[in-house]
Amino acid sequence: MLSVIVTPGDAERVAGLLSALVPGVVENLVREVAVVGEGELLHALCEASGARLIANVPEAVAGARGEWLLIVPPELRMADGWVERLADHLRDGVREARLQGRGEGFFKPGAQGVLVARSRAASAQGGLQQLARKLGRGAPRIR
Repeated sequence: MLSVIVTPGDAERVAGLLSALVPGVVENLVREVAVVGEGELLHALCEASGARLIANVPEAVAGARGEWLLIVPPELRMADGWVERLADHLRDGVREARLQGRGEGFFKPGAQGVLVARSRAASAQGGLQQLARKLGRGAPRIR
């Protein structure tokens, strides 16, 4: 099971992403969700959804219970069937990957998240961008 870490961003987008994660929780794919940020609205969202509100990404990584982390920006919009494709990827032998979100047309690709081992994420103090660079372009993409 995965620990999901949502990087800092707009509370409205966080709300949309939290609702998109529900099927992953129902299917026992997502173990826990941590939202990085601060503020009353994020606190209320986390309280209502069962997510934890954390101050920063390194703290979220250190507190994660899963050995594998899915680190995503709040802008990520999950494509239909993401739970099945991610579960298939994990069943095929867990390896790091990029999770590609839905885009907004041909010229505006969707946001990406990364599936990464907690041990590797702990060494990335730069957050999601640094982890994505470390994975490189050859990392499998889950769409």
